[in-house]
Amino acid sequence: MRRIGLTAILACVIAIGVARADTIRIGAILPLTGPGALIGTQQMRGIQFAMDQANAKGGVRGNKIEVVFEDNQAKPDQSILSFNKLTDLEHLQVIFTAYSGPSLAMAPLATRKKVLMVNAGAQADKLATASPYLINTLPTIGDEIGVITKYLAGEGKKKAVILFENDAAGISGRDDYQDAFPKTGGTILAQEPTQFGQTDFRPALLKLADAKPEVMLVSITAALDNMAQQYKQLGLTFTVAGTTFFQDPDVIKDPAAEGFVHTQIRIEAPPELAAGFKQKYGVEMEFFVRQYYNASQILLTAMDKLLADGQPITGENMRDVIFKIRKFQGLIPLEFKSNTATVPLDINMMHDGKDTTIKKMNTD
Repeated sequence: MRRIGLTAILACVIAIGVARADTIRIGAILPLTGPGALIGTQQMRGIQFAMDQANAKGGVRGNKIEVVFEDNQAKPDQSILSFNKLTDLEHLQVIFTAYSGPSLAMAPLATRKKVLMVNAGAQADKLATASPYLINTLPTIGDEIGVITKYLAGEGKKKAVILFENDAAGISGRDDYQDAFPKTGGTILAQEPTQFGQTDFRPALLKLADAKPEVMLVSITAALDNMAQQYKQLGLTFTVAGTTFFQDPDVIKDPAAEGFVHTQIRIEAPPELAAGFKQKYGVEMEFFVRQYYNASQILLTAMDKLLADGQPITGENMRDVIFKIRKFQGLIPLEFKSNTATVPLDINMMHDGKDTTIKKMNTD
């Protein structure tokens, strides 16, 4: 067998290295069809908008960023298939994720393969400890529920019912309400489950109304607009309270949601950034766009640091450098004291088609 000269081998290695250095590829597994598509599309646009901006400025130290998107329809089983495809076939080291069930399903794979997963939208409590390679750029549902129940107690709300989604995120929220609300001196009178993607909430609302509550604690992630309209049609008057997942533009502008209150992660886009996004996509820079844009900035900062230090962009290195930097100031001040970042929270109320901050709180 003919030997290949050392010079030729080195030339091949260098050529491969340069080719790979020209483009940094990362993945995103999001619900782009199905009941979660509205939010998934916002998340996708937030990521792509951030990367397009970075690429227009030359990328990260001259390296362009490419995002490979996979549609998981918010299904855990499809998420696992997509994760294996991106890691085993595409050899990607960093993957955006969303929704609690899919993220929890992929977490063991991320640990085994040392692939960094970045969640900027899901909030089930189990996400905080699901994998050392899963970082969450927003608080868990338990953190937010602790804040909203404290606020409701201060407003004199003592009798509550729970409407929850029968999935990882919804059940986590229900459990947190059951734990947190009684600690403020309140009582849970009843609870009713719904299914992800369900659009008829009337039977559950009527059953909960029979308990004569002062407030309905909500833990659903889809079809909130349908729930609000049916709440109004049934003539219900008790307070409706929830978390950041109430940040749905269709719900906010709907008169049926008048008076709904919720915790809200404090994240705003500068006017020029929001205007640039609207010019490109023709819509406002909504909450989940901002969340995933901000998470993208964290990744870009980490990549820049690794390349400046001459380190390869691997899942393990990305995780380590994020915890080394720890504090990030993007669209929101954010600190990683653990895998789940701490961020400021507000209490918002929907009024006259707007979502207005009525009280500033925190998660401490």
